[in-house]
Amino acid sequence: MDLLWRIAQVIVPVFLIVAVGWAYGRRTRPDLTVFNRIVLDVLSPLLVYTALAAKEFRWQDHVALLAGGALLILLTGVVAGGLARAAHTQARSLVPVVMFTNCGNMGLPLALLAFGPQNFGAAVALFSISNLVHFSLGARITSAHARTRDLLLSPLMVSSALGFGSALTGWRPPDMLFTGMRMMGEAMLPLMLFALGVRLTLLRREDVPRGLLGAFARPLIGLAVALPLAFALELEGNARAQLILFSALPPAVMQFLLAERYRQEPERVAAMILLGNALAVVFVPLGLALAL
Repeated sequence: MDLLWRIAQVIVPVFLIVAVGWAYGRRTRPDLTVFNRIVLDVLSPLLVYTALAAKEFRWQDHVALLAGGALLILLTGVVAGGLARAAHTQARSLVPVVMFTNCGNMGLPLALLAFGPQNFGAAVALFSISNLVHFSLGARITSAHARTRDLLLSPLMVSSALGFGSALTGWRPPDMLFTGMRMMGEAMLPLMLFALGVRLTLLRREDVPRGLLGAFARPLIGLAVALPLAFALELEGNARAQLILFSALPPAVMQFLLAERYRQEPERVAAMILLGNALAVVFVPLGLALAL
């Protein structure tokens, strides 16, 4: 019962905000275009930078976890490639959906609630590593014509580089400025969950059959790879728990934007991502049960 209570304390606030976003989206059908731009260009970069540059974040303590996150992404991609061939589906559509988790919209709030502010920097570091691989290798998998340079020069990637630079050198803005930057960045956490709920209103009944493969493959392959990987890397405690939760998350919403940009079956990719995020109500508690 104690474990169930701990899981409930983590997931209920998260799914409550998602549900409010879904209800609001059903009622008003808001246009999130401007909001998405603000999140990508302002709030996300500030959140990433301030978490990585915070005095309490010591990158040396998380090297094994970050290596595990990178290996997890790559190994799930290899398994997903085999699944795509076996299922006779396009690897450029399926593989990135399985490789990259929704570690921003859903993963960061979950990590904050599950592991506390003192371990939040590690979750943001995983988010940054995932974005680095996503905007480089992931974009290339989605399309051979992807311009990786443009993606890697995005505000989110620049802020990640600056954040790791501050963590390495110890230099950061004065506290009075840093506090304001952190307040703006942390405001993004509930807003991302709310926006995710709005996006889930786009899921249609006819999307379910074509979205099933990716929606189930993402967390199942992730967990199947993460559990032995954590053992092999001798991850323990918080590091092991973070990697397992990271592996159980649904597909990254960002992948739909890439699929749409490069015209790589965007409707099918959207179905996998939306259904996968709806199924998070099943797989996130499972991941937390294995992690906590």
